[in-house]
Amino acid sequence: MRPDPMRLAARVPGWLLTAAAVTGCLLVLGAGAYALIRVLVVIAPVVLAVVAALLLTALVAPMTRLLRALRLPDWLAALLTVLALLLVLLGSLVLIGLRVISQFEDLRRELTSGLRRLHQMLVSGPLHLDERQVTALTTGAQRAVRSAIPGPAAGAAGAAETLTAAVLTLLLLFFLLRDGTTAWQRATALVPERRRGRLTAAAAAGWHSVTWYVRGIVVIAAVDAIGIGIALVVLRVPLALALTLLTFMAAFVPIVGATVAGTVAVGVAFLAHGPTTALLVLAAVLLVQQTEGHLLHPLVMRRAVRLHPVVTLLAIGVGTLLAGIAGALVAVPTCAFVYHAVAGYRSAARAESAPPEPAADAGDQPGDDHSDDRDP
Repeated sequence: MRPDPMRLAARVPGWLLTAAAVTGCLLVLGAGAYALIRVLVVIAPVVLAVVAALLLTALVAPMTRLLRALRLPDWLAALLTVLALLLVLLGSLVLIGLRVISQFEDLRRELTSGLRRLHQMLVSGPLHLDERQVTALTTGAQRAVRSAIPGPAAGAAGAAETLTAAVLTLLLLFFLLRDGTTAWQRATALVPERRRGRLTAAAAAGWHSVTWYVRGIVVIAAVDAIGIGIALVVLRVPLALALTLLTFMAAFVPIVGATVAGTVAVGVAFLAHGPTTALLVLAAVLLVQQTEGHLLHPLVMRRAVRLHPVVTLLAIGVGTLLAGIAGALVAVPTCAFVYHAVAGYRSAARAESAPPEPAADAGDQPGDDHSDDRDP
């Protein structure tokens, strides 16, 4: 005789049934998340282009609105904004490239002298390494650099992929600046009306956090770059403009980026002018970063992002594993958008489900004459 399933289920403790149900749901959600991540990794250049276009839209949208206020057509305002952004980016790269080319011979001599100084310090310094150990370290460093440099085929493929992603980003940026509002209205029209208000509130909250994040991180990056750049120019560190641009770009990766840029600046200062200049650059980097971290960052970013530092570090780590440097750049604003969008959706849902406020008494309405019905 076959056992009755209902009778067997009745004998299973309730906590075990609950644990099994929760475990099954978590497994299904984990499988779905894994499949989604695999798809996103496959189309990573497209995903990164979309996210980068959205972030750039949040940054440069005020310029487009200003041009529209001057009675320019939408397409012309968007085009001029994109061209202005391209001019700033390409102009900075060309200026730094010309500066590096003009100083190439001096840089080569200073770096050669710095490497000799480093070799002497390793041999006669506190480490007391012998020549064989120094040679092994040098050989290992050279191998690491050669392995990090891609081959011709991989380099060409990577360059083509980067160029394609950049062009796609600029095209998406143009269309978002020109038709972003209209496209959003058409997209929300496809959602059932009873859900439309919650979706709009969620998107508005997420977009507000991303907008303030992008503008805030630009301010912070500019302060870091200007402060450290002034120190590098005063101390006559070579590649000062390039290191300033690196500091500005690295600041877009919270916590980690500033440390990496500061380390590179200190290393170049050491190779060029020795330990004294390197220590002075290190002091300037620490001063700027501490001022930014304790004063400027809480003032500008905390209200916009409101993410714990642990969440920020985990987001950067996951983004780096999935998409390298580009993933690290977009990880934090993506997390901020998701967090604030969920919070906005829940707030809108609570507001819709809240009981209506009681109607005011008739005697409180203007024009009514029922004062005798109220208690004295």
